[in-house]
Order: sequence, then C-alpha cells, then structure tokens
Amino acid sequence: MVAGADGKASPAISLVAGGIAGGVESACTYPFEFAKTRVQLYGHEGIRNPFMVVAKVAREEGLRALYKGCSTMIVGSIGKDAVRFVAFDSIRSLFEDPETHRSSTAQSIASGMLTGIVASTLVVTPSERIKTALIDDARTSRRFRSPAHCVATLLSEQGFARALYAGYATTTLKQIGTTGFRLGSYAALKDWERGSTFFRANKIDVDGAAVSFINGAVAGTLTTLATQPFDTVKTKAQQARAVGTLDCVRAVYAEDGIRGFWRGTVMRLGRTVMAGGILFTANEQALRVLKAFFG
Repeated sequence: MVAGADGKASPAISLVAGGIAGGVESACTYPFEFAKTRVQLYGHEGIRNPFMVVAKVAREEGLRALYKGCSTMIVGSIGKDAVRFVAFDSIRSLFEDPETHRSSTAQSIASGMLTGIVASTLVVTPSERIKTALIDDARTSRRFRSPAHCVATLLSEQGFARALYAGYATTTLKQIGTTGFRLGSYAALKDWERGSTFFRANKIDVDGAAVSFINGAVAGTLTTLATQPFDTVKTKAQQARAVGTLDCVRAVYAEDGIRGFWRGTVMRLGRTVMAGGILFTANEQALRVLKAFFG
C-alpha cells in the first residue's frame, strides 16, 4: 500500500508489512470466515445471524471447531497480503503521475484487479481450496488429520490441478473484484483525504490508526456487496469432493434462486468490515515500525 506522507516503503518492507497485516487480520476474524463457509456449503439452517452461527458451532462442536482450517487461512493470508500489497504498489506505480505520485480512482481499481490475478494464482486459490476442504471435512467424513494430510490426500485422489486449483476461475474473478474494490477504493480514499482541506485544516492524520480502520471498513463493505456471488460459487467448488464450477452455479440457483448467490453475505460482511479495518490499520502501523528500523 501507500506508505504515507514520509515516502513509499521499499518492496521488501511492503512485503513484510503486508504479511504481518494478513496474519493479524485472519487470526482475529476467522470465526466469521468459518461461519460464512458453513452457510455457503450447507445453507442457513434457519440462522442468518453470524454470531448465532458461531455460538451454535461452539456449543455443538466445541470452540476448537471454529478454528478448523485457521492455520491454513493464516499462512495463506500472510502470503496473499504480502504478495498483494507489493504487487499493488508495483502495478499502481506504472499508472501514477510522476510529479504528484497519485493515480485516478479508475487507475487504482485497475491496479487492484491486476493484483488480484497475481494473488489468486500464486497464493489465494490453493490456500482457499485447502481451508474449505478442511471445513467441509469437519462436518462430513472427518478424515483429514491436518492441513498437510488434507493436501496429501487430495493430491493422491484428485491430482494437482483439482487438489489445489479447484474453483480457480471463480476465485480469480472474486480476487479481481475484491482486490480491485478493496485496494482501489482504499487508495482513492487516502488520495482524497491527503488533498482535502478539511483534513489539513483539522490536522487529521490520514495515516493514523483510526482513519485507516474507517477507510478499510468502508472498502471492505463495498468489496463484499460487489463480489459475494463469486465467493459463494467458489466455496461450493472447493468442498472436499471435486465439483465443477457450472455444477455449483446450477446447485446454488436450484436451492435458492438468484438470492442464493448472496448466501453468507451477512457472515462475510461481518468479517470483511472488521477485516478491512484491521488489515489496513495493521499494514499502516507495521509500515511505520519497519520504516523506522530499516527505512
């Protein structure tokens, strides 16, 4: 991301800061991700409140069940956000004005979309596939002993492409939208704030934790509403058994019609509003600390 008024961070610092931010965000918000995935796989079961889904699973399956697949999610998020922040900085720099170091909103969103393709291919699809398979397996056959055992089993049964890249198309489309909206809208908000007379007159620190959290929450809300159908189909395609993308689309439509593609929106919104705030706040603060030591 943009480092702040004191200059941009080096790619190495952006990589480390993005990884730290991704790990912190995933660890803090995983129960909501678990609830969202359960709902997308098996339906609401009469419950739409994400807190009630979390409480039901904790009561019936124990607190540990809420973190099934969490380690995979954290590792994936560290890699995803490390790659995402660095790639976004690099791609966005190609579009920005050399004098002001700013890009238009459209250019920021386009940079985010290209970044989404890179992140999905290198990190997101494999980590999401394993996380979803672990959550699905915990509800059904319970044969995976660990993330490593899950990977080994799927590789032997389904081959490399199906084991790690099931749902690649929908995951990539989701990442194009997610990264484009999230990073693009966040960058646009930051650029607007830096040029705002209101922020300057009131001496508001646009790189401070409070502003970063609010900007991230706004970006997360826009992202969720725009990309939920891709996320729903992606989750269906990444369950433990191999299911084709078109079969997943038909299944979701047969179960709930058009509104079925927004299944789990409340659960995901509960996570992404907090996740967006936590992610960008953690990244901004990590950048400050790392630049102070290694600038």
